[in-house]
Amino acid sequence: MIGELPSIQQMECFIIYGRVQNFTRAAKEANITQSAFSAQMKNLENTLGVALIQRSKRGSHLTEAGEKFLKSITAWMEGLHRIVYELQNIDETQPVELNVGILRTLGDIQMNRHIAHFRQTNKNLRFNIFDLETDQINRALRDDRLDVVSTYFAEDSMPEGSADEFESAHFCWDNLVYYAPLLQPASALVTREEILSEPIVIYPKNYFMNKTFRRYFQGVDAGIKPVVSARLSTPYAMVYYCQQNEAGALLPERLLKTLGCKDGWYELAEPLRADACLLYKKNSPKIRQIRAYVNYVLESFAAEQDKRKE
Repeated sequence: MIGELPSIQQMECFIIYGRVQNFTRAAKEANITQSAFSAQMKNLENTLGVALIQRSKRGSHLTEAGEKFLKSITAWMEGLHRIVYELQNIDETQPVELNVGILRTLGDIQMNRHIAHFRQTNKNLRFNIFDLETDQINRALRDDRLDVVSTYFAEDSMPEGSADEFESAHFCWDNLVYYAPLLQPASALVTREEILSEPIVIYPKNYFMNKTFRRYFQGVDAGIKPVVSARLSTPYAMVYYCQQNEAGALLPERLLKTLGCKDGWYELAEPLRADACLLYKKNSPKIRQIRAYVNYVLESFAAEQDKRKE
């Protein structure tokens, strides 16, 4: 006869702990107090009659039994989520929601077009759009709060240690340009030195794209001290700021054209491109809807490239 079984909450908390192997971080991610989280883990071990976590003054880690249980219970929990989702959506006339994350520095300017397409072709597919930074995307993907994301450099947006769980699809190379409508660079091709000699607009310090910018400006004369005119959180705010102030910013050409900015931007003498990708979990219960969305985005951008070649 089977004895008492663990609760779903206990197993979900254990999966979180198994991923981070730190009680403080795990409790924060589970959105409960550390004492409550510890009690959940202790109750789980009491129910199973097995020590899953080795605790000491120097920290904690999974036992051998804990490692084995984590692997089994993670697969079981994913299967349970899939069963519940399929049962809830057995009637295909019921709407399905896709939670789409957009890297904030990439911009969500194309989403209006994508949503309009599915309103015409699949009215049962609904979208929730979130603009997030890379670390927020990591957490949301890890917690299954996002179904698919548009981001730069897919490997940087994957939760740590979970590359095998995700699939990525490249949809375009974003050409970055120098946007400075109130400045007049000396030539049509702007050098890194010219950019840094004028006030520049960049993102807040912890933003992912700043790493790309730092790599781009490596090797520039150390005597040039750039003046940061503003730190703004979205490319849209940067566009508006540069339209009102004598300052420049590195922005995607695609975004500027979509916003109707026909002039005021200049090609870079040393080109800078960003790999725009879609990222999603391979075994998501919504994989059919995700693939429909991904295929449309890929086809849409491929069609745009074909038009430019004509």
